[in-house]
Amino acid sequence: MNSATESRRAIALSSVESRPFFFTARLGRIALYAVLVLAALAFLVPLLAMVFTSLKSMPEITGLPPYQSSTILSPPQSPSLDAWGLAWSSACIAVSCEGLKGYFWNSLVLCFFSVLISVSLGAINGYALTKWRFKHDNLVFALFLFSCFVPFQIVLIPVARILGLVGLSGTMTGLVAVHVLYGIAFTTLFFRNFYVAIPDELVKAARIDGAGFWAIFFFVIVPISGPIAVVSVIWQFTSIWNDFLFGASFSGPDSRPLMVALNNLVNTSTGTKAYNVDMAAAMIAALPTMLVYIAAGKFFVRGLMAGAVKG
Repeated sequence: MNSATESRRAIALSSVESRPFFFTARLGRIALYAVLVLAALAFLVPLLAMVFTSLKSMPEITGLPPYQSSTILSPPQSPSLDAWGLAWSSACIAVSCEGLKGYFWNSLVLCFFSVLISVSLGAINGYALTKWRFKHDNLVFALFLFSCFVPFQIVLIPVARILGLVGLSGTMTGLVAVHVLYGIAFTTLFFRNFYVAIPDELVKAARIDGAGFWAIFFFVIVPISGPIAVVSVIWQFTSIWNDFLFGASFSGPDSRPLMVALNNLVNTSTGTKAYNVDMAAAMIAALPTMLVYIAAGKFFVRGLMAGAVKG
């Protein structure tokens, strides 16, 4: 009985002593979530202001009767999607009043071909640099790595001259080529770092079975490249979709991407400034990248971490 009593007393004492640690851990967790919620709200406030403004009419934004004066974060009193329709189909951009729809499709075409080509070439380069070593391969990789840090502004004039010489200036094909050439460095870096962690025994076993360069690539390497392929696609898509400098420098009247049109729409100096249409246009331009990160954000993080540790 004495031993049983002493054990119960010890258990009770240990539970009492552990309570401060329990409450400390709980308070720490509450504080952490509070900080995260505040940070999320700070990031969401501009987005909320854009959405609210895009759903308001100009009289409501300016406080004209019958509307009362409101702040930028005030919910719309009479929500309407009219500004979205104007931004999409009839807003005036330069001398054309056809909205953003044509430029939106230009950006989709640009992203599709640029991402497809640059990711494919980056996968092949990364595979060749890790599993099929060749003379001066480290120098080639160093050049790829160096090109990642070349500022966009430095290449504008040389690229413009080259596009003019080959007859691709102001065309969609030329703009795709520019994004592909600039994106290959990043995709090669991503795939190379991922393929380093793949055991060489897989490639050696395939070689013993008689598989060549392309057979090993398509039947051994590509099936396990899903995580890093997602990373490369998301990186390239967001970079190309949000690009303004290359689009403004190398596109023509029929190949201008969405961000160039959005800049021309927002910075127009003629007519009445329609803030609701500007905000709706900005939301239209931001929606694709937001949807991509919402749908594949967790795969992006997994792909970045997949090649972090070898073995």
